[in-house]
Amino acid sequence: MKKIQTIGIISDTHDNLPNVHIAVNIFNGNKVSLVIHCGDFVAPFTLVAFKELQCPLIGVFGNCDGEQKYLLTQARNFDFSIHQPPFVTNINDKIVFITHKPMLPEIKTDILLYGHTHKPIVKHGSSKHGPKLIINPGEASGWLYNKPTIAILNVEKNQVEIIPL
Repeated sequence: MKKIQTIGIISDTHDNLPNVHIAVNIFNGNKVSLVIHCGDFVAPFTLVAFKELQCPLIGVFGNCDGEQKYLLTQARNFDFSIHQPPFVTNINDKIVFITHKPMLPEIKTDILLYGHTHKPIVKHGSSKHGPKLIINPGEASGWLYNKPTIAILNVEKNQVEIIPL
């Protein structure tokens, strides 16, 4: 994978297409290198709203993603990838652990990304064994708390911005 400057992080879109379009515009406007979805796309048609992204999308399934087979088909149509959680990848020599429900990794992890709680969280870890950075971008849908948010991570600086939609 090429050097990644910034990552857009989104979760719990729950079929809110207008908010997905807003998020995609923010990600494109900030020229993110990658978008990571932490689960609960919900219906496969939600992936169509991500087709305007100007970068790759990696995601994991959430507990509300019932049509996983068709979500995978739709993802392939747009060159996106969706995985069973947890999914671990290497970005700029950092181990990134992506899941939907909050969980502590059983492996050394630099960045932990999750969703599910619908509440944005940014924590810088101090434990030498735990993740150095924990991010929940909150709920992009806004259905639960009426405060839709996404996050943008500057990978090199370990700086996170929570952005309201």
